[in-house]
Amino acid sequence: MALSSMTGFARADGVAGTYVWAWELKSVNAKGLELRLRLPPGWDSIEIPARNRAGETLTRGTVYANLSVSREGVAPAVRVNEPVLAAVLAAIEEIGQRVRAAPPSLDGILALRGIIEVSEPDESEEDRRVAEAAIMAGFNTAVAGLSEMRRREGDALGRVLTSRLDAIADLSRRAEAAPGRRPEAIKARLAEQVSLLLDASDRFDPDRLHQEAILMASKADVREELDRLASHVAQARGLLATGGSIGRRLDFLAQELNREVNTLCAKSNDVELTNIGLELKTVVEQFREQVQNLE
Repeated sequence: MALSSMTGFARADGVAGTYVWAWELKSVNAKGLELRLRLPPGWDSIEIPARNRAGETLTRGTVYANLSVSREGVAPAVRVNEPVLAAVLAAIEEIGQRVRAAPPSLDGILALRGIIEVSEPDESEEDRRVAEAAIMAGFNTAVAGLSEMRRREGDALGRVLTSRLDAIADLSRRAEAAPGRRPEAIKARLAEQVSLLLDASDRFDPDRLHQEAILMASKADVREELDRLASHVAQARGLLATGGSIGRRLDFLAQELNREVNTLCAKSNDVELTNIGLELKTVVEQFREQVQNLE
C-alpha cells in the first residue's frame, strides 16, 4: 500500500441546471479524522453523505471542506408588499393633512424598506435533486483529488524517512566501531579512575572497589542500545515497505529511537561516542518531525 501525507488541497466545480457550485478541500495534520464542513444555507442534506464519503477514503487529518452554490441565468422575482405599501400611503396622507410639504416621489416611496421584495424564483424538486447529485459527485471528485495529492506527498515523505533511517543506521555502525567501545579502552579508563582513587586514599576496600569497577564497566557498555537501535530501524523499514496508515506506529518507533539515543549519550564516557550520540539525536528528531506528517 502507498504512503499518504496528511496535508493536501483539492478543488472541484461545475454547473447543474441553474446552479453553479464549487468545492474546496484542504487537510492538515491531526491525531484522528475530522471533517469540518461549511455549507450554504439550505444545503444541509449534503452533510451526512459527505462525511460518510470522507470516512471511506481518509484515515487521519483535519479536512476543511467549503461549498459555495449560486444560481445564475434566472431572473429575480420582484413583488410589491401590498399591506406595507397601503400602510405607508395611509401614513403619508395623514401627515399631508397636518404638514404642508411637497408630495413624496414614487422612487422615494419604493425605496422604503419592506415595500419591494426581490427573491429568486421557486425551484422545482427535480432541479434540486439534480443539483444535489451533481454537488455530491463533485465532492467525491474533490476527495479523490485530495487523496491523490496526499499520496504524492506520502511518496516524498517515504523517501525522506528512508534517508533518515539510513543515516541512523550509518551512525550506529560508527558507534559500533568507535575505539572507545573496545574492551581494552574501557579497561584502561577504569584502571586510570581506580588508580586515581587509590592514590587519593588508602582506605578503599579492594574487593568492593573491584565490584564497583565491574558495575561501572557494565553501565558503560552501549551494546544493548545499539542492538535496539538496529531493531527499531529494521521495524521502521518494514512499516515503510508495507505502507498504508502507519503514522502512529512510526511515531511510537521514533519515541523509542529517541529513548535509546538518550541512554547511549548518558552512558558514553568517550568523546567520539558522545559526538556520534549527539548526531544521532539530531537525525532521530528529524525523523520524528517528518513522521508527524504521515497518515
